[in-house]
Amino acid sequence: MSDMLHLPAETRDRAGKGASRALRREGRVPAVVYGGNEEPQAIHVEEKLLVKQLGTGHFFNSIVEVEIGGKTVRTLPKDVAFHPVTDRPLHADFLRLSANSTVHVEVPVIFVNEAASPGLKRGGVLNIVRHELELVCEADKIPDDIAIDVTGFDVGDSIHISHVKLPVGSKSAITDRDFTIATIVAPSGLRSEEGDNSKTEAGA
Repeated sequence: MSDMLHLPAETRDRAGKGASRALRREGRVPAVVYGGNEEPQAIHVEEKLLVKQLGTGHFFNSIVEVEIGGKTVRTLPKDVAFHPVTDRPLHADFLRLSANSTVHVEVPVIFVNEAASPGLKRGGVLNIVRHELELVCEADKIPDDIAIDVTGFDVGDSIHISHVKLPVGSKSAITDRDFTIATIVAPSGLRSEEGDNSKTEAGA
């Protein structure tokens, strides 16, 4: 899984829009830590550090240790609100994690062994239907990504969730159907060629 991130924080004594604007002027981002059968705790974090962690590309799939007054709280980032024009972070939500908790996350997919796919070797195109999978994972076993092996798949084949071997500690959040993750489609040149052939045969 992704490396654990560390984010120092301070408690917020005042709430409201005015107090939040004042914090942002000082380079801080208002935030809240909630869940874990405890009261929500209003905090603020350094904007530059939060932006840096957002830039890792795996912020929302990482456990973030939020340090508040010398106490470290294990959390999972759940939401960050951004300014519609400047893209500066305006507010962040963190979910407390207990020792044996499970979390609902979206994990990116990658495709491997493309050279071993007959369809792709013939010039077929990998049409990705889902770039991420919704998973329920043990909090300390969140994968960075899910590798999907396309060995043996030909043009016209579909890759479903049932074809994917998920890592230990993870399961699909969608359980009511064998949904499609990707398909291998014929390249446009091959499709048009097949269409011309069928017309010729029909004319004959």
